[in-house]
Amino acid sequence: MKVTELSRMAGVTPETVRHYTRQGLLQPQRDPDNGYQLYGERHLERLRFIQRARTLGFSLTEIGEILAQADQGDSPCPLVRDLLAARLPQIHEKIRELQALANRMEEALEDWSHLPDGTPDGHSICQLIEHTPGTRSECCSSRNEEAG
Repeated sequence: MKVTELSRMAGVTPETVRHYTRQGLLQPQRDPDNGYQLYGERHLERLRFIQRARTLGFSLTEIGEILAQADQGDSPCPLVRDLLAARLPQIHEKIRELQALANRMEEALEDWSHLPDGTPDGHSICQLIEHTPGTRSECCSSRNEEAG
């Protein structure tokens, strides 16, 4: 099958198939008559595997490593476990950061609901942001930390 057929069967765009091919994750045969890339059932299975791995947060580089181990006949399962075990604490930290951001945004919206709109006057750009508690000190303390 050609790129468009494979992409349709897998539920992805043709550009996704082309990208994975350029990355070496899919290695189609070439039609000797017209040079078209030809994909088979094995490529469809591999593409579906790539999609499932992406939904678990694996990068294309990591997926390439997993596929390379499998292609060599080695079980990639220990690598898969190790990669997820290493990533999970990072994901939990990111969730905490995003929850804190959401809380700050909700507080700001609540605070701002009672304030009038301001006009930039050369000293102020947006009074809502400039008068938000904590933003000025966080901004300046992080700058001082970077400088020091």
